[in-house]
Amino acid sequence: MSEVASVASGAAAAGPATVYLGMSGGVDSSLSAVLLKEQGYHVVGVYMKNWSRDLPGMKCPWAEDLADAKRVAVRLGIDFEVFDFEKEYKQKVVDYMLDEFKKGNTPNPDIMCNQEIKFKLFYDVARERGADFIATGHYARVGMAAGPATPALLKAVDENKDQTYFLYRISEDALKHTIFPIGDMYKKDVKALAAKKGLDNAYKKESMGVCFVGEVGIKDFLKEYIDEKPGEIRELKTDRVLGAHEGAVFYTLGQRHGLNIGGGLPYYVVKKDIAKNIVYVSRDLNAAELWTDELKLKDVIMRNDDWRNRVGDGCAVPFEVRLHHRAPLIPATFDLDNSVVKFAEKIKAPAAGQSVVFYSGDVCLGGGIVV
Repeated sequence: MSEVASVASGAAAAGPATVYLGMSGGVDSSLSAVLLKEQGYHVVGVYMKNWSRDLPGMKCPWAEDLADAKRVAVRLGIDFEVFDFEKEYKQKVVDYMLDEFKKGNTPNPDIMCNQEIKFKLFYDVARERGADFIATGHYARVGMAAGPATPALLKAVDENKDQTYFLYRISEDALKHTIFPIGDMYKKDVKALAAKKGLDNAYKKESMGVCFVGEVGIKDFLKEYIDEKPGEIRELKTDRVLGAHEGAVFYTLGQRHGLNIGGGLPYYVVKKDIAKNIVYVSRDLNAAELWTDELKLKDVIMRNDDWRNRVGDGCAVPFEVRLHHRAPLIPATFDLDNSVVKFAEKIKAPAAGQSVVFYSGDVCLGGGIVV
């Protein structure tokens, strides 16, 4: 599994090939356009219009981002289109996120956006229009794992920017026809090269908000769709009421900010009772509810045939998992029959709805969603 032939920049095209490139207006996808054109591809830049609604106190940046993307396309002399996926994004990503929060879970909308929009809807439309490949500015690589000629999703060279955690659910067919032009570059080098190439957005500020929505906190976003429902905040061990909250659905396991329940040592959310609308907290970082040595998963994706077969035979195949984007890799084993990831030591438990992503060296093996 560790023997990987990288094709990060896309296999050398055997003649002109058409690439539909998702362009967000940021430096990563803009430099990707430059690199693809220099490699001889026929590049079609595409801005995916997934969200345009303004929220209280936050103007959606879609028009500015579109203008930035189009400006780069004009500068490079490449074709440019806008794909309006707003309806599908609301159904596949936003509604999914809202439903999960209402159940008391903490979903990851970026993972669902990649699965349903960028590497499914965008991929399907691009292929229908004659694309040989699609491309994005993600920090990831595509290679061939040792064994069957199937594509492997590989970590980016820049470990700090690696985005495979968000990409583990994309289909094998999409991955076969995907190019990540900057997957073998470091972010600082991307910015420097973009500046050298004369791209105006070389040092444009990155958006850190909800996927495609902009600089808005998840709680503020949720309040636009989920009514506030005041309830009690209670101390776990004593059951003493410490304060009030705006709705248990707005809080997540391990959260310590935004509780507004006095000074001293911080309290952490350790449990939620959605039915009774109660949030339980504790100052004890060793509270049993915060730690576990195994995680039950659902909707498991296993990307590597060799690993899947060995685990399926009951082998305790060692690998590593990432519990959050940029989180350290943790050794683990996987019980395929029960969809349970097991750890040698206790780990701080991620909230239900979050993803656990599997790795062996640079290879992303798949992952699943915490129950």
